[in-house]
Order: sequence, then C-alpha cells, then structure tokens
Amino acid sequence: METAGAGGLKDRVRSNWDHAVLVCRKCSKKLDGGFGPDGDERLAKALRRHLSLKKGRKAAAGIVEVNCLGVCPKGAVTVVNGAQARDWLLVRPGADLDALAGALELAPPRD
Repeated sequence: METAGAGGLKDRVRSNWDHAVLVCRKCSKKLDGGFGPDGDERLAKALRRHLSLKKGRKAAAGIVEVNCLGVCPKGAVTVVNGAQARDWLLVRPGADLDALAGALELAPPRD
C-alpha cells in the first residue's frame, strides 16, 4: 500500500527485491574489472548478468554499487548481503559467481 505524505508525496515505493546486495564501488573501480566471462566487468554488473537480473526495482534482487564501505582489501571487492549484514565477503577477481550467489543466498541462474 502506497500512502501519500505531506504535500501528496509518496513515502513508500515498492520493489520486487527479495535480497539487497551492496558492492563497494571504490573496490570495484580499483580492480578495473576482473569478473565475468572475459574478466573485464565490474563485480556488480557481472553478478547481475550471471543471475539474469534486471536493473532497478523490478529485479528479483538488488545488486547495488555503493560508496566506500571502509574495508579496502587489497585485490578484492567488499560485498554485503543486506539480510546477513554481520558477515561481509571479500571477493577476489575471477571468483566463481555460482559460489558467490550461493553465499549471498541468491537464486542460481535458470537453464
């Protein structure tokens, strides 16, 4: 249910997400790719493509690049599963995206 607040503005917006995954933009930028079939994509894009997810609110899960998460590992990207925010993942280039999707509890791609 969407309600209107002061001045008729919406105070809620629906999404189809059942998971929200935060990927550090700064880590991804430092690595300059390293993911995907050719190793030339940033992690968020490669994972989204691997799981056949759309972008935005209509996707089944949200994979969002965010500003620096403050961990700054050498040679890895920091990833946070919003449902399990206590344990952050450090993902190295060339990581198995099926294994990462499993660790993030995201549905594997359908064949």
